[in-house]
Amino acid sequence: MAAKKQKALEEIARKNILRESEDVKGTVISGYDFNKGVDYPGIIKSFGSTGYQATHFYRAIGLVSKMISENATIFLGYTSNMVSSGLRDVFRYLVQHKKVHVVVTTAGGIEEDIIKCLGDFVLGDFRASGKELRKKGINRIGNIFVPNSRYVRFEEFFQPVLEKIYAGQKATGKAIAVSDLIWRLGEAINDERSILYWAWKNRIRIYCPAITDGALGDNVYFFKYSHPDFVIDITEDTRRLNDTTIDQDKTGLIILGAGVVKHAILNANMFRNGCDYAVYINTAQEFDGSDAGALPEEAISWGKILPQANTVKVFGDATILFPLLVAQTFAQKK
Repeated sequence: MAAKKQKALEEIARKNILRESEDVKGTVISGYDFNKGVDYPGIIKSFGSTGYQATHFYRAIGLVSKMISENATIFLGYTSNMVSSGLRDVFRYLVQHKKVHVVVTTAGGIEEDIIKCLGDFVLGDFRASGKELRKKGINRIGNIFVPNSRYVRFEEFFQPVLEKIYAGQKATGKAIAVSDLIWRLGEAINDERSILYWAWKNRIRIYCPAITDGALGDNVYFFKYSHPDFVIDITEDTRRLNDTTIDQDKTGLIILGAGVVKHAILNANMFRNGCDYAVYINTAQEFDGSDAGALPEEAISWGKILPQANTVKVFGDATILFPLLVAQTFAQKK
């Protein structure tokens, strides 16, 4: 009797484990075969069948390629920490060669582009002692060191620009818009290493919804003591950015990081009932309900992305992924 019961239990267990399945058709999972030697384009292509974030990244490459081939108006968003890193040179390339049409960043993405023209940032250590760095007047951005002297030079550069802008305000009675201020900075720095310089030269708008957050705001704070009626108009850029989206045939979004940059671009596209393409690259999660971690599907519910749009979110570090994406898309010769 015990043997019979044991046999029945075995059959139940076997049936549960070896449940009948339907056949699955689709891309066969496979990686790159290094027996073929080192072929970098081939390695990237293999991501399409690798699975996980590699396949999401390969899809992102395809979507950006479609944005380009279909002449979509491309909105590029990036956070300030990316300008702190070597990605600044990648962004400069895109603006220099008019590969993107609209840029949105945070205050650090403006000021640090200028500061890097005035003095270098240096590779440091994530585990460096904050106490010791503070004694030495060295600021840490991840594993990047920025001496305080860089910000002193920025103040010496920026205050005269503010004086000229203020003189214009007094003469015309009109406050300067943020994107015009950014152009003025690009013109004043006159340095081909600068993103802002090329934005000014190529008349590409860079929007910064949080312009007073950072050294820019610190400088305005000090400037206001001697010029209490000085004003920067943030409302004009709200109109300009929203207007930019409405009459475009197609819009494509490339958003690196999150926060105000991500929301500003998505919100502007809501005024045209959503974008046609969206590529996110960030590490934020959605469990807390933040816009930072929200997936494209959430933006569709708001009308920021069209229901039929092509979208992908890649969970990963943009310092690794974005240069590879640019290499496979914007930097390719036609």
